[in-house]
Amino acid sequence: MSADLRTRYLGLDLRNPIVASSSPWTGDPAVVKRLEEAGAGAVVLPSLFEEEILNEELELNRSLEQGNEQFGEALSYFPQIEGYKGTGDRYLARLEKTKAGVSIPVVASLNASTMGGWVRYARLMQDSGADALELNLYHVVADPATAAADREARDLELIAAVRAAVTIPLAVKLSPYYSALANFAAAAVDAGADGLVLFNRFYQPDLDLESLDIVNKVSLSTSAELRLPMRWIALLRPQLGLGVSLAATSGIHTAVDAVKALLVGADVAMTTSAVLQHGVGHVRSLVDGLAGWLEEREYDSVDQLRGSASAASVSDPSLFERANYMAALRSFSTPADLLR
Repeated sequence: MSADLRTRYLGLDLRNPIVASSSPWTGDPAVVKRLEEAGAGAVVLPSLFEEEILNEELELNRSLEQGNEQFGEALSYFPQIEGYKGTGDRYLARLEKTKAGVSIPVVASLNASTMGGWVRYARLMQDSGADALELNLYHVVADPATAAADREARDLELIAAVRAAVTIPLAVKLSPYYSALANFAAAAVDAGADGLVLFNRFYQPDLDLESLDIVNKVSLSTSAELRLPMRWIALLRPQLGLGVSLAATSGIHTAVDAVKALLVGADVAMTTSAVLQHGVGHVRSLVDGLAGWLEEREYDSVDQLRGSASAASVSDPSLFERANYMAALRSFSTPADLLR
């Protein structure tokens, strides 16, 4: 008898916990269809960035106004732009097309910069058919005058505002850089989050030594990066309870990675880099590998596995905290030939 891979995430029924998370590929409805065929339990669309919309509108207005002060007669024959489809419109159209083409849950993703932007586009995404919404809290707080408490208060305010604006399930994708992450995670749930996605993976700027220019480079994750979300999911699962969904992201490359995420208490394992590296078909290897692992060890279901290695279940929960740091340092052994 095969293991039951079904899970629930944000109140949605998924056929399995392998989720194709936000990437350039998930913005293509045809690729999302292939991800569904490969076995993905759900898909998260790329983020809609409010800055992109605002910059596009500014450029359009600048282009339309260019020269009208010097050549007033141009106003009489300049063509009217009707039905212009901007970044936001195109995103919503792709969301509608994606949703119409698949039966698995489709999660829209939003990364806004103003309170009004968060609320407005959250509503539009809901109206366009999103099954759930993922808010990306991405900040680089470089102003020394901004205190951590002030930044956190604004984040909680916007979570509450979006929660009040939509009725679909709401996930918040966090960074690991909050000073007291467990406290903020609980506060985010109190503000209206139905689930948390751990963690938002920041892409850092690089430096070109020839031109001395700042360059953008995308570095794909490795399985080693799973350790950070795995630790925090293990700690948060018993604190937040089973009613709060937890998603592991960053470092899900193999079926073993997915198993580890589920063992510490994740409801789903989200993968991006592995799919970009190995192709859409890699999703099938993750799903089949998970099923094979469960069956080999005689687990009946994902539910039976989930959380059995969280901080509430292991014999020494301190290993997920500071004790783990000390144990890791002492475990390192240098080969003798390197000491010569």
